[in-house]
Amino acid sequence: MALREVSGVTIPDSKLARDVSEFIRDSESDLLFHHSARVYLWGALTGIRKGLGFDAELLYTAAMFHDIGLTARFSGSQLRFEVDGANAARDFLRSRAIAEGDIETVWAAIALHTTPGIPEFMRPEIALVQAGAGMDVAGRGFDEFTAAQREAVVAALPREADFAQGIIDAFYQGMKHRPASTFGTFNDDVLAHKDPHFRRIDMCSVILASSWTG
Repeated sequence: MALREVSGVTIPDSKLARDVSEFIRDSESDLLFHHSARVYLWGALTGIRKGLGFDAELLYTAAMFHDIGLTARFSGSQLRFEVDGANAARDFLRSRAIAEGDIETVWAAIALHTTPGIPEFMRPEIALVQAGAGMDVAGRGFDEFTAAQREAVVAALPREADFAQGIIDAFYQGMKHRPASTFGTFNDDVLAHKDPHFRRIDMCSVILASSWTG
């Protein structure tokens, strides 16, 4: 990635970070690639604002890999797309002899990025991927960034004019073949929005229809 610094946030330029950029650039659409890079920037800005000590290289890797599970490479998978992405990052990092503890951090950051209420209490890299994704997709924490920060990030990595619909469609295309994997997350909202025939799993009905009685 040609960018080196945006709004005071340095984009890692190590051999690993360059390899990550190249791998994701070759694997994802422009929309997902640029979204993932912005997730790193929003996450890093959040970490700086909150005084969190984070490993920029690990945060960058997790942010860039966090949506790779939505790509056509995983069109036959029945796993949650987040787990596919986490596994892809794990394999990539193991092939480069990265420490297992660091790999576990990246894996959790990706796997949990759509699970609310948990990542924010974990390691900074894990918390910040979710924070960055929430900001870029849904504007969560929008007012916690200054206008200058928002303008700098979007100037460096512009949002497509139809980003909102584009990201919803990317989610749908990556999950429509595995609807059961959306249970327990807000991912089922995407299928419900795009597919009038989709029916959510109702946990109360599951409990009441279980083999237990009473």
